[in-house]
Amino acid sequence: MKFLISLHINPAVLDALTDEEKAAIGDGHATFIEALKRSGEMITTQALVDPSQAAVVSVRNGQPVVTDGPFLEAKEYLGGFYLIDCENKERAIELAAQIPDTAIEGLGVEVRQVMFADGQLEA
Repeated sequence: MKFLISLHINPAVLDALTDEEKAAIGDGHATFIEALKRSGEMITTQALVDPSQAAVVSVRNGQPVVTDGPFLEAKEYLGGFYLIDCENKERAIELAAQIPDTAIEGLGVEVRQVMFADGQLEA
């Protein structure tokens, strides 16, 4: 079963961390990635740039309209994700609990099963 583990970031929370705490988060993600690779459960992971660098695209009267991001005015934004393939939701939650962001108040980690991928409904 495929699951998306999304990482929701609050810049104010990150800014309040010490350099050592920020380094520990990076080290924790590196350890987590290596463990996922060893277990064969990693499909991919990506980190996203700050939403201030995003472009919001809509089509009005048949013409694309592009504005600077972010799409939502919110404290939190999608900072990145892991796409994993594991046995079940319980295992996906077990893995997500290993992500260092889960230990920091104000950061969010969400687990959602993939419903549709590569042109097929997931089982």
